[in-house]
Amino acid sequence: MSHIAVERNRRRQMNEHLKVLRSLTPCFYIKRGDQASIIGGVIEFIKELHQVLQSLEAKKRRKSLSPSPGPSPRQFQLSPQPDSPFGIHDNNFKELGACCNSPVADVEAKISGSNVLLRTISRRIPGQIVRIISVLEKLSFEILRLNISSMEDTVLYSFVIKIGVECTVSVEELALEVQQSFCCEAAANCIKAHASQI
Repeated sequence: MSHIAVERNRRRQMNEHLKVLRSLTPCFYIKRGDQASIIGGVIEFIKELHQVLQSLEAKKRRKSLSPSPGPSPRQFQLSPQPDSPFGIHDNNFKELGACCNSPVADVEAKISGSNVLLRTISRRIPGQIVRIISVLEKLSFEILRLNISSMEDTVLYSFVIKIGVECTVSVEELALEVQQSFCCEAAANCIKAHASQI
């Protein structure tokens, strides 16, 4: 009888832990509600977070090894953009930001003081966050904050990034570079899909 009670308690604890794991993991990582899908989704999410952490740690190490020059960062070139997929349609945005939209993703870059607000919205693409971070590092931006929001298979990445001293790109170029990181993945997926049909 005590063995049955112990087993029941173990299953109850396991279900509680799975419920916590599911609540901590964005829903698009977990396709179904069974235990294997929950654990598999959590593993995928942790792997992606680990890649982001490694990328940020590498950037921090590189930054600590290189001396920081004194001049102020170059100002972004600004140009008006007619429509934003993020619901911003005021005159101030037209003076301060850029959008670059495609069927794969919508990208918006907006200046806010000495920082840039970068937002992307797309379907979930595994590893995309790492590609965006790589683009930002290549362009000499420092990531101050990252927020990930999701609904079903759609994900919104919101970055607050600091304009680096060595940064020489415009807002339009930033939006285009981030957009191209999505397009490379979409082209690769298209090629894989085509190859599997042959």
